[in-house]
Amino acid sequence: MTTILIADDQPLQRMGFRMLLDATPTMTVVGEADNGAQAIRMASDLSPDVVLMDVRMPGVDGIEATRRIAATGGRTRVLILTTFDLDEYAYAGLRAGASGFLLKDAHPDELLAGIRAVASGDAVVSPRLTRRLLDAHAHNVLAPDTPPVDPRLNTLSPREREVLVAIGQGWTNAEIAEHLVLTESTVKKHVGRVLAKVGARDRVQAVIVAYDAGLVTPRS
Repeated sequence: MTTILIADDQPLQRMGFRMLLDATPTMTVVGEADNGAQAIRMASDLSPDVVLMDVRMPGVDGIEATRRIAATGGRTRVLILTTFDLDEYAYAGLRAGASGFLLKDAHPDELLAGIRAVASGDAVVSPRLTRRLLDAHAHNVLAPDTPPVDPRLNTLSPREREVLVAIGQGWTNAEIAEHLVLTESTVKKHVGRVLAKVGARDRVQAVIVAYDAGLVTPRS
């Protein structure tokens, strides 16, 4: 059973999410928060699998709430909900530790699939879409002009560094396998080791690491 905390300051929006989730046998809503501070407290108390986090809430907003929840290192993962697919707040949310983001008006099946993906440790946004979206706002929220040397990269083998660059470029496992002349199962093992070594919870976070370390740069 996947446990979910809904954090949104709009009562009707929370009600709509709750009705959908309560009608899904494998999911249960363990709480509702109408601001970021409350979401932080409830996430700590209830330890849900997933927090559906609205980015724009009064007081402590969804970005700061995501940052504080992710910083605990607990099991709870955050799925950012945003109104626009190129909302700069969504990018800040990814950097804060969210495992992905979806539009608020996403189809119910898409929302449920996203929750399942995040709960299982995957990322909601596909690698290719992640690259396109990060490019759109990288000049605001991602790698600085002169990236610092990231000590985490020293733990990677040459092949693992190649894989991290490929992840940052938005390649799928199949594409990485083709370009590096590896089997897809070998690529999956490399990806798992890369995520563990750089401390990335999923591919979305690995893309951000690649940008921050200067291995991948935004398209001009």
